[in-house]
Amino acid sequence: MNKKRLLIIDDDSRNIFALENTLRAKSFDCLSCLSAEEALKLLESDEHIDAVLIDMMMPEMDGYEAIPLIKAIPSRKLTFVVAVTAQAMTGDKEKCLEAGADAYVSKPVDVDKLLQVLKEI
Repeated sequence: MNKKRLLIIDDDSRNIFALENTLRAKSFDCLSCLSAEEALKLLESDEHIDAVLIDMMMPEMDGYEAIPLIKAIPSRKLTFVVAVTAQAMTGDKEKCLEAGADAYVSKPVDVDKLLQVLKEI
């Protein structure tokens, strides 16, 4: 079985550190970016990425702006995108899905829920 490769986009390096360590322990390969702009450059390359985990609240460009841009990259139209956000109020999940996310996970991240979502890739 090949390891699935994930791109984690979050402006907080502590969140990246925690997610990477947790996911690597579950046999995922992880890359990370501290901004959506940096991630878009990476995603425009031919780098193999099975799924993107993106923080929805970031400075400069947030996930709501970035997801449509990710999906607009011809080679990334079908890339599985998970919105990872501290916004867990009524309607926030729907807002993330309307922006183009394929799935939604609230912070603090429930690892079991995240792993269940990642089974879809």
